[in-house]
Amino acid sequence: MSRVADNLDIRRAIPGDARESQWQAADGQMLRRIDWPGMVPTGDEAPRGSILFFPGRGDNYEKYLETLEEWHRAGWLVTAADWRGQAGSGRLGIDGVTGHIRDFADWIADLAAFWQDWKAKTPGPHVLAGHSMGGHLVLRGVLDGVVDPDALILSAPMLGFVGPLPNWLGQAAAQLMCLVGDRKRPAWKWSEKPGQLPAARQGLLTHSDERYSDEIFWREKRPELVMGPGSWGWVEHAYASMRGIFAGKRLERVAIPVLLLGTSNDKLVSISAIEEAARRLPHARMVRFGKEAHHEILREEDEVRDRAMAATMEFLDGVVRSQ
Repeated sequence: MSRVADNLDIRRAIPGDARESQWQAADGQMLRRIDWPGMVPTGDEAPRGSILFFPGRGDNYEKYLETLEEWHRAGWLVTAADWRGQAGSGRLGIDGVTGHIRDFADWIADLAAFWQDWKAKTPGPHVLAGHSMGGHLVLRGVLDGVVDPDALILSAPMLGFVGPLPNWLGQAAAQLMCLVGDRKRPAWKWSEKPGQLPAARQGLLTHSDERYSDEIFWREKRPELVMGPGSWGWVEHAYASMRGIFAGKRLERVAIPVLLLGTSNDKLVSISAIEEAARRLPHARMVRFGKEAHHEILREEDEVRDRAMAATMEFLDGVVRSQ
């Protein structure tokens, strides 16, 4: 039996030592979170440190229970949270499935406040981690100076989209679409039936049938997690925020270690943009995958995921040694 089958209980159940709760932003918006506050049997007298993880656009933290639990078992206190307007943190779009945000600055403000509260209550070193849009936002939080982690882990960070349009032209096109219609309307077609996943979707995310089916399991168990396309407003602000990431010498001023995971087989985010960030970040290490990996590297087949997780564990060991 494969290891992915052995880990089914970890991936499809909230661990007994994890606690789900709500965190309230300054404007009253409630954000869903999950924490592993207890110690694990590593033999250490204290946690090795703390990790705060954020998922990508349209994601939920249930998809990453396996990864979060592994970090916790390695001796880390772990927290994950949904972004406002996503998963169990409500909706801001034109309907119950479209992902919309007024401005990415709203997410950065949430990140800043959540970080301040979380960091004050957890032991260091403090590591920020994110997948796709989550990776984009935690990196931007560092560039904007609103968070001060000891290290970053970025899984397939959304630093550019796959396609022929440069960021400036993509933003201009999205601005036009916002002018000719409701900016909260979906920017692409999702499915003929609301709530039903497109047939080709797995081919964008992972080769693992088992791990892909985990997402379907959680959508059926918790219908509030169901989410579809982003809005045209989201697209416009995504392009603007990605342009801001690469503006000037912002990346060159990041003084902390950064681990980036990326794949040339990604059909959603640009591997060339990730590689450019890795070249410009002074203390970056990039682990590059090819045709063996789709976008969700931490939810891939065992061979790929093992390599990615080993890289994160080695990176985390280095963070501890440097303190």
